[in-house]
Amino acid sequence: MKKVLIITYYWPPSGGGGVMRWLKMSKYLPEQGWLPIIYTPENPDASVNDESLLQEIHPDTIVLKYPIWEPYDIYRFLTGKKKETKFKAGYVSEASSGNWKSKLSVFIRGNFLIPDPRMFWIRPSIKYLSHYLNENDIDAIVSTGPPHSMHLIALGLKKRFPDIKWIADFRDPWTDIDFYDKLKLTNWADKKHKKLEREVLLKANHVVTVTPRWQEEFANIANRSIELVYNGFDHIDFENLSPDVDPKFSIAHFGSFNKDRNPESLWIALNKMLIEIPELKEYLSIQLIGQTDDSIIQSVKKAGLDKFLTCTDFLPHNKGVALLKKSQVLLLPINNAPNAMGIIPGKMYEYIALNRPILAIGPPESDSAKIISETNSGICKNFEDVEGITSTLQIYYNRFREGTLTTSLKSYQKYSRKNQTANLVKLLNR
Repeated sequence: MKKVLIITYYWPPSGGGGVMRWLKMSKYLPEQGWLPIIYTPENPDASVNDESLLQEIHPDTIVLKYPIWEPYDIYRFLTGKKKETKFKAGYVSEASSGNWKSKLSVFIRGNFLIPDPRMFWIRPSIKYLSHYLNENDIDAIVSTGPPHSMHLIALGLKKRFPDIKWIADFRDPWTDIDFYDKLKLTNWADKKHKKLEREVLLKANHVVTVTPRWQEEFANIANRSIELVYNGFDHIDFENLSPDVDPKFSIAHFGSFNKDRNPESLWIALNKMLIEIPELKEYLSIQLIGQTDDSIIQSVKKAGLDKFLTCTDFLPHNKGVALLKKSQVLLLPINNAPNAMGIIPGKMYEYIALNRPILAIGPPESDSAKIISETNSGICKNFEDVEGITSTLQIYYNRFREGTLTTSLKSYQKYSRKNQTANLVKLLNR
């Protein structure tokens, strides 16, 4: 069996969206002839832990761990946060509009911690993995970012071991990521980020990303071919789920819910519906599961919807999926950011596999909207389209009252994790 070294910051027991791509990919690699060797931090400063994900690691997987030092305790000290404080997804966006201490920390993050706060792990990792590669045969290396420090580790190894093939996997963009313009970058820092990004794009044997829009954008930066391997759903996660659905008209969101995703038009639309359809008060339920930015809670309250809101800070992935299966409508807010056209949240594929109607809020011409339309799994309305969102909710609510709120999926099996892993293996086998 061939061996692939996968360099990733996110790995169980860390939880969240960043873990899922390579946890699931590595699960299906052995049956396609590749043994995964995971390299990951021994002590990551994870925003959330999910012990249940440990059960999904393939038994043949080799896991290498090495200690990491991250400057988050300094950030906590600067901003007056407690040592045990966990950082929510999108904390840069929140801090960039905070007090002067928070703004200073963002300036330091963008201009001195390049490409990201995990930069202090790059040199020790190159040294550790060079020793490992000298003593063990490896057929390929995969680095996955963000954090993009993982790519710089692989770049360092590529310079020392030029014959080993390297795939750079971009789950999100680098200089086109949604918070890049909020990093308060100097011209020098901006050039540094772009120089490192271009070096990775040019030196890797293959570059992979997860959406067509980003595939095109990376190709323009590097003037080379970029491969597309989507995220997806793991069919095993959806076996034996209860077919029962919520008696309430429940609108549910699962996962990190940051400030840039706050669908204010949705809260306005729901408030409008409560006035026009008084009986909705008996049925409406809003369920937010996972780390939710306080600005979203305040928007819900401002719209007079707090009595219908249930927030759950954390659920293990398997329990979250089971709860979503019972929900009437699945909420998929896209980041209202310059790169919104290319964002496909990883949870979208799981929403599709759950076979419950999706309400997506983002550009109707985006990559997300195209897949939702292709799979017949829901409707996408633009950020400010209050009337369109209201109309969609009214359709969903009427079908809910009639007992006919369902979907008729099509063309969605190609987005299974197993099939997407097969696409990656084609690259590894070249």
